[in-house]
Amino acid sequence: MMIAESLPSGMTERLACKVLNLCRNTVRSARRRLSFIGPRELPSRCRKDARQPKALDAHEQQQVLEVLNDESYCNQPPMQVYHNLLQQGRYLCSVSTMHRLLRKQNLQGERRAQRAPQSNLVPRLLATAPHQVWTWDIAKLPTRKRGEYLSLYVVMDLFSRYIVAWMLSRKENSAWQSHAAPRPWCAHDRPLLPGLALRAGHNRQSQPAPREQ
Repeated sequence: MMIAESLPSGMTERLACKVLNLCRNTVRSARRRLSFIGPRELPSRCRKDARQPKALDAHEQQQVLEVLNDESYCNQPPMQVYHNLLQQGRYLCSVSTMHRLLRKQNLQGERRAQRAPQSNLVPRLLATAPHQVWTWDIAKLPTRKRGEYLSLYVVMDLFSRYIVAWMLSRKENSAWQSHAAPRPWCAHDRPLLPGLALRAGHNRQSQPAPREQ
């Protein structure tokens, strides 16, 4: 009624649409379609499910999948398969079509053989008494001169947290680890205990693997 007939006096279109909870653009569009004289427009159709005239048929799609799953191309991405086929003078379809066919068959993703995830145990050292495990690390100490640092090497007993050895060096000393462990034992006048493990810290400078002395 609102579209076909005129509004009563004193009633505006804005007020009528507000009372009826209608959009004014929708009302105006319906009024234009009602008063239009001429050929009617075809209804718009969604092209999502429409078949494209140049789409591959079932036989051609199966041929593309056989090539993609072939032993020569099963470990290559569609882009590489596409260019390899072009070098041989063959054109099956576009790269996007290859991806679309693989996605439809749930074959999209990493096509190369992957190693199964592994959970390797992290080696850990347990100390139940003093002088079983020592750990050492490096710390940088700033000096009064800007840009100059001293390297502080510290050896600590893992169980008692006792500092058994330390040394200051002006530069990183890779040979320090080889002779740092026996020195505190000589200072304490004790023989080396069998099975003593020296564990390196997490610094990049203390990367040598733990060893036993």
